[in-house]
Amino acid sequence: MNKPLVGALLSVLLLGAGVAPAAASTATSPDAAGVRAKAVTFAGTVALSNCSGSVVRTASSLPGDPALVMSNGHCLETGFPAPGAVVLNRASTRSFTLLNAAGTGVGTLRASKIAYGTMTDTDVSLYQLTSTYAQIESSYGIKALELDSAHPVKGTAITVASGYWKRTYSCAVDGFAYRLKEGSWTWKDSVRYTSACQTIGGTSGSPVISDATGKVVAVNNTGNEDGQRCTDNNPCEVDENGTVTVRKGINYAQQTYGIVPCIGTGSQIDLNRTGCALPKP
Repeated sequence: MNKPLVGALLSVLLLGAGVAPAAASTATSPDAAGVRAKAVTFAGTVALSNCSGSVVRTASSLPGDPALVMSNGHCLETGFPAPGAVVLNRASTRSFTLLNAAGTGVGTLRASKIAYGTMTDTDVSLYQLTSTYAQIESSYGIKALELDSAHPVKGTAITVASGYWKRTYSCAVDGFAYRLKEGSWTWKDSVRYTSACQTIGGTSGSPVISDATGKVVAVNNTGNEDGQRCTDNNPCEVDENGTVTVRKGINYAQQTYGIVPCIGTGSQIDLNRTGCALPKP
C-alpha cells in the first residue's frame, strides 16, 4: 500500500524536499490528441489523519443527499480489513479537512458512519458525512467530484490529487492488472500508472482524476517499492494464466466505476442494487 502516516513520514526522510507540496494545474492544455483538458485542482479533495481522500457523488446524487468521502479501505480508522471482510454502516465521527482549489484547508467535515469499506477485490472506503452536498457547496463554494460510471481507458491522461500532501502527480493509465496481489490481499482489474506517477505514503485514497473530463476514475492505493514479489508494499501482477510480473517503482489504483451502481437514494450503499458487484459482508 501507499502506506498511511508512518510510510508518509518515512518518505519525507528519504526524499526530503522532493515531497514539497506542488500546486495543481490551473490552466487547460491540449493533450496528445489535441483535446483541451480540464484543469485539475484540489477542490473537493480532503486530508485525513493518515491518508488522502475526496468528496464524491454520482451523476444522480441530489443536493440534499448526505455527502460521501472516498478513501482506501486500508485507511480506515478501524485498521486493515482482513481478506474477505467488509465494513458496512458502522458508526464513525472521523473528521476530514476540506481543501479548496489552491490546496488550502477551508473547513472540517465530519462522518456519521463508515458506509462501506473493504480490501477485497478493491481497496476502498466510503464515509457518509453529517453534511449534505448542498451544505458543503453553500458553506465553502466547493462541489463534490463526480465518479465516472465508465471503465477507464488505457492511455487516458490522469492526475492523482493528494489532499494529505497537497501535491499532484500527472501521468497516464498504462494498462490494467488482471489481478494485483499484495501480501494477504488480492485486487481485481487494477489501474497501472505510467512511471511518472511516483506516489508516496500519505497519497493513499487520493482521487485519480481524468484530465479530459474532471471525473474520478480510480482511487490511488499502492506501489511496488523494493521489487519484491507479492509482499506487503510490493504488489505483483498476476494474469489470467497465473503468470506473475513484478514492476519495481510502478504504482497502482483501484477503479471506481463499479461503485456507482451501489450508491442508492440518499447516498445509501445498497449492495443489492442492479449492477453492484462490490463484495458483500
